Amino acid sequence: MSRTDHATAEGTDPVRTRASWLRRLSFTHVGVVYVWLALVVLFSLWAPDTFPTTTTLRSVLNGMAVPGLMALALVVPLASRTFDLSIGNAMGLANLLVAWLMVSCGWGMLPAITATLLAGLAMGVVNGLVVVGARIDSFIGTLATGALFATVGSMLSQQTITGGPLVGPFSELATTGVLGLYIPLFMMLSMALFIWFFQTYTVTGRRVYALGFSERASELVGIRVRRLRFAGLIVAGATVGVAGVLLASSVQSGSPNIGPPYLLDAYAATFLGATQFGGRFNAWGTVVSVLLIATGTNGIYLIGGEPWAQSMFSGVVLLLALGMSNLEQAIRARSWIRAKARQQRSPQNAVPAA
Repeated sequence: MSRTDHATAEGTDPVRTRASWLRRLSFTHVGVVYVWLALVVLFSLWAPDTFPTTTTLRSVLNGMAVPGLMALALVVPLASRTFDLSIGNAMGLANLLVAWLMVSCGWGMLPAITATLLAGLAMGVVNGLVVVGARIDSFIGTLATGALFATVGSMLSQQTITGGPLVGPFSELATTGVLGLYIPLFMMLSMALFIWFFQTYTVTGRRVYALGFSERASELVGIRVRRLRFAGLIVAGATVGVAGVLLASSVQSGSPNIGPPYLLDAYAATFLGATQFGGRFNAWGTVVSVLLIATGTNGIYLIGGEPWAQSMFSGVVLLLALGMSNLEQAIRARSWIRAKARQQRSPQNAVPAA
């Protein structure tokens, strides 16, 4: 018996296995990885003395922790077709709040962090009440709550808060780690692992995907749509609360204007990640996309690019992500139409002669 016949007899078709692997490694499936490798090669040739170094590698990995948490905060809400445009101002408020409590109010590190994390949860609850409770469109509702969060931050302080309490044990949260890789990076990866497990292996996670595909169909099969959307917004609020604390620890300050710039990168990474690893909002596609953006922005800085070039890079990535998503949907629709046409032309479906 030949090797092919033996494999077929055991239930494994080498041709199908090879086709499956080629499909998994195709550009439409893991295109972000190929683009990232191309960027690494480009910047290594452009800045050979500064870019291809372990220092740059550690800087990119550690620098993607907070943007990664911000992007991961969007995965669950977007999977349920719910936008959260308040995360930038929410993270800025959390960043400012922990610094304000420690410096201006004299709170200890643990009480201040606990209060800030609870504030993150509260901001998620506010978004849930507005979007789910009041039935306001998530795009408009979270845009409005984001403005409210920014207003609260301005009421606390209109200037950057710095001081001794933010240095020492608090700052070590963002500078302690292993082999030059710090705690925030491992927290971001742990969050990605949790979301991946939740979406892949839990019934609730699959119901969130079902809700994203069709809210009406989900209601008809008994899925509690409103509860899932509310929970997704709470998860987002809690995650940006953690991101705000870690950012304050990293920069040793709190600023009322530090959060909004993270909004564009978060959406760019999440939408780009949704075109990878199966074509839906997922954790690992988001993480790889954050790595791509972090590599691009660091590379632009190292080659002496203008500051506006980094924002332009993130905007281009978001446009490409949306374009790739539309292209992927068009390809799937065309494949479905062709499959239906082949099925109708098959001999089994042929009409017997009279």
